[in-house]
Amino acid sequence: MTAVVAAIAASVAGGLAVERRFGERSQAVARAVLTFMFWVLMPFVTFFSLARLHITTGVGAGLVLGYATLAVVGAGAYVVGSRVLRLPRASTGALIVVVVVVNTGYLGLPLVRTLLGPDDLAPAIAWDSLISGPMFYIAGLAIGAAFGAGAGATARERLRTYVLRNPPLLAAVAGLLAPDALAPDVLVDAAHGVVYVLLVAGFFVLGVNLAAEAEHGFLRLPLTRTVGAAVVLRLVVAPALFAAASAIIVAVPDAYLFQAAMPSGINSLVVAHAYGLDLRLTSSALAWTTAFVILAGVVAAAL
Repeated sequence: MTAVVAAIAASVAGGLAVERRFGERSQAVARAVLTFMFWVLMPFVTFFSLARLHITTGVGAGLVLGYATLAVVGAGAYVVGSRVLRLPRASTGALIVVVVVVNTGYLGLPLVRTLLGPDDLAPAIAWDSLISGPMFYIAGLAIGAAFGAGAGATARERLRTYVLRNPPLLAAVAGLLAPDALAPDVLVDAAHGVVYVLLVAGFFVLGVNLAAEAEHGFLRLPLTRTVGAAVVLRLVVAPALFAAASAIIVAVPDAYLFQAAMPSGINSLVVAHAYGLDLRLTSSALAWTTAFVILAGVVAAAL
């Protein structure tokens, strides 16, 4: 947990420093990093992770509840964004994405390992692989294509953008179809290592984006109504719904409850960049939800 928090802090600080030193040139670097993550690193990790994932009938009712919870809060984000706050389409799409694309890998797994112990790690991994992964490369990217300003004007153009500009989805399909022989141990281990590269790169880009919003030489990160809605939906409504449903319907592993309460995923930045969603809203929601969860995790670990 300490190493993960230190890596996040260092990456964000590095992004802030680079943006303040190089200004607009750092924005070009950030875009290049996101593009490399989206077209190279993520397909690599997705393919070699899913090629070794054997899906059985014992997935578990808790995973079904997880999908149902994300569907409900995603619909709620759409209603809040489009009807209550009356946001532009790109901002409404960003709000939905930061609510349904969740950081259950980079933060969820270390938190479960630290606070619950190694015995609870297996169900946490199952949640991350079978819920958070598809929610990014299927649902999250579909939302980006539907709401993004750079995805096309017509429904046909947006569909074509979703299919052709979705390398993680193509890699996921290939990984699920590929035999184990195409995923040797050395490449699977390398894919697991690249996960930490994604962590550092993603939070570096977050730092650059946040610094770009700074005024008068210091960083401002206002908790606006829209960002507040993202925080409440992601960190309060989603875990509360999941906990209530699991208490009524079926008992689930404690790790599932932790994963349901994780912050917005760093991959939401990738979606926003690839399809033209509101990057300012995405960055702010990601920063606030991550900060709250890290603070809660540090306090829980100290107790």
